[in-house]
Amino acid sequence: MLNKKILIVEDEPKLAQLLADYLAHDGFKSHIIDDGDNVISWVKHYSPDLILMDIMLPKRDGISLCKEIREFSTVPLFLLTARIGETDRLKGLEIGADDYICKPYSVKEVVARIKAIFRRQQNFSPEIATVSGFSLDKVKCHAYCEGILLDLTLSEFRILSTLLDKRGKVYSRANLLDVLHEDDRDISDRTVDTHIKNLRQKLQKITSKKDIIQAVYGMGYTIE
Repeated sequence: MLNKKILIVEDEPKLAQLLADYLAHDGFKSHIIDDGDNVISWVKHYSPDLILMDIMLPKRDGISLCKEIREFSTVPLFLLTARIGETDRLKGLEIGADDYICKPYSVKEVVARIKAIFRRQQNFSPEIATVSGFSLDKVKCHAYCEGILLDLTLSEFRILSTLLDKRGKVYSRANLLDVLHEDDRDISDRTVDTHIKNLRQKLQKITSKKDIIQAVYGMGYTIE
């Protein structure tokens, strides 16, 4: 995990520096931006390995920034916010965030989640798996459908990879939440539904096949 670059977009100087200090202690490099103006250009130029971004920022909000970043990058992105309503969390996930961390939060927990993200990336097998018209590069976390690269977030890639690993197996929402989060956080099942909705929309833009990801009433999701 050494030399991983973390972009911290946070307008509270003490909190931003605290995050940077804890990340440095675990071997991460970090850069702090305190408003929304320069985020896009910095991400395009320096290609961070992960972004921690507050929603309430001067000059430009984190939601619109996340949406624009997703137009050109699949970098793992955590939204940091004092908004704790389920609707707010789902909105963040719908526009491409990988995780949603509510303030006040434990900085140690944030670092633990970051380490978990990178640990999963390292644990993927190096080969490119081809399954039912899909090719999965589990090192780069890239997925191809009918030869076309899918623009997936890391969470969407994990769900698709899990469903394809054992075609025909029905995964409950709880199963898929375990794939996304190793801790025991109390997260709504609707989080999975939101990721599935986004996945389906992206697949429909590429393939004429319908219902690739099937919902099994009362049980969960599967790919036949």
